[in-house]
Amino acid sequence: METINNVHCQFASFFPSEILQPLAYMVSKKLAEGHICLPLKHIENEFAGDPFYPEYDLAARKKELLTDPYVTTDPQEIQPFVLYNDKLYLQRYFSYETMILQRIQTLIVSENVTMKEREQQLLNHQTEIRQILHNSRPSTELSWQTAAVISGALNNFTIITGGPGTGKTTTVAKLLAVLFSMNPLLKVALAAPTGKAAARMAESLKSASATGSFPDLFAKLQPSTIHRLLKNIPSTTGFRYNASNPLHFDVVIIDESSMIDVALFAKLLDAIKTGTRLIMLGDKDQLASVEAGSLFGDLCQLPQSNNRFSADRVSLINSFIAPGDKLFSKTIDYDTGSVLQQHVIELKHSHRFSDDQGIGMFSKAVINNELPKLESFLDGSPDEQVQIDFNESTSVFEEFILGFGEYIVEKSIATALRKFNRLRVLCAVREGDHGLYELNRRIEEFLRRKGLIKQSGDFYEHRPVMVTRNNYRLGLYNGDTGILRFDDDGILRAWFENAEGSLVPVLPAYLTEVETVFAMTIHKSQGSEFESVMVVLPASHRQGLLTRELLYTAITRAKKHVIIRASREIILETTAQQVNRGSGISDRLMELEQTIN
Repeated sequence: METINNVHCQFASFFPSEILQPLAYMVSKKLAEGHICLPLKHIENEFAGDPFYPEYDLAARKKELLTDPYVTTDPQEIQPFVLYNDKLYLQRYFSYETMILQRIQTLIVSENVTMKEREQQLLNHQTEIRQILHNSRPSTELSWQTAAVISGALNNFTIITGGPGTGKTTTVAKLLAVLFSMNPLLKVALAAPTGKAAARMAESLKSASATGSFPDLFAKLQPSTIHRLLKNIPSTTGFRYNASNPLHFDVVIIDESSMIDVALFAKLLDAIKTGTRLIMLGDKDQLASVEAGSLFGDLCQLPQSNNRFSADRVSLINSFIAPGDKLFSKTIDYDTGSVLQQHVIELKHSHRFSDDQGIGMFSKAVINNELPKLESFLDGSPDEQVQIDFNESTSVFEEFILGFGEYIVEKSIATALRKFNRLRVLCAVREGDHGLYELNRRIEEFLRRKGLIKQSGDFYEHRPVMVTRNNYRLGLYNGDTGILRFDDDGILRAWFENAEGSLVPVLPAYLTEVETVFAMTIHKSQGSEFESVMVVLPASHRQGLLTRELLYTAITRAKKHVIIRASREIILETTAQQVNRGSGISDRLMELEQTIN
């Protein structure tokens, strides 16, 4: 078979070794699919049915691989490939993984220097902190938010994970209020992987601070993208801030951490100086990054790590819980010895969704592949929040699309932007009848028939656009959405909203990297929320693409209503398939336990 046009075969051809060439091909292929490394256990299964290397017997030739000149088993030696823990890495990605592990270890070990001092600071401000943490009504559930706030104040490295509506942003708002109460001069950086996620973080924090006891707390805090925080060097993959020139902040908070790929994750950690508090937020069940790695999920799912605390930490947390609220039990042995114990807190109670109905119940049934609960939705049990459109009804589609008319007839541009962002069509693929391009075409055609839009070239009035590449000169970032409207002088402009809520007009000629966004991919929707969402899945199963994480992410973008357009078979096949990216993080973190403990 001709291999000249296959990029993975081209990569493999650089290595003349007969034993290494098929593995080089598979490493490259797996990297493109998001894996950091290639596990060699049951490697023959990976090659089964492969068009270029349909058969491969590694067991008989393992010794040859160990002596190959392009492969090293010594992490300190520089060769194209590293074989470690029976996993084959490209050197660069092994280095990224190593950097992440070393920085986490350094941050955790360095906590010993400041732990007693930080504990005493918390106790010195106990009355004030209790007021910040206090809820208006007594709770019968464990306050994982309080556990996260106290741990975040003590630790140099903290992960706070949880599904939609569990209060991740509220928890961070309370954590920052606690930290500022102890040190008003604290230097804080807020960032997210995309401009859209950063802007939503700013909105959420301002909303949380306005309703809390700290209304002006975030006036001076402006979230940015991680790239802007680290100050990317143009035309390179490097950043100005790194290990030799670390960020000068006391606290760094990163939202939507599940979207961060292994390379950016490593470079971010590399720029965090020892003694800085790093707090990472995200939903461990969401889609992993588009690029290689699922680091956030790997860290959250390390055995015996989530919501595990020492007896001393339990006592300290309980001392800040309001009278009448449920205390953490001192009789339970929370201490497991895990390297990330006390550093990963999962918020469990959703304040937005119910576990017994609607989006909350459906999303949990999807991510856990709970067939009885899924069947209750698929069999037509009525639900106000979840609608399954097995037959891809034209009337259901058009009724949903007609909702875009609200922003089109709205005269205020700022209000129109908000109305546009109330609903969205989300799809899994770009091509085909169920893909991004066809869906946007169909929506435009319907709105044109209804007289709501008049297309006249690529840029027309009311066209919604999404930026697909960071444009630092214009201050626009990947994921930013805007609409085209005429200004008071009759000039057509694209209008975006910045982090402060002000409108930013841009001439369409400057928008070289945008696409129509009535419909968007599920991957691009991460970091966004809409009141209503229509999820469109392909008519045939796509191996490796349609997963429960993909569907869960799409469903949980909706706050009030979701429509799933897919067959029963596709929905069940999707929920049966789980993302499982090759990574050595879990094994190597457990190796670190002996070092730290």
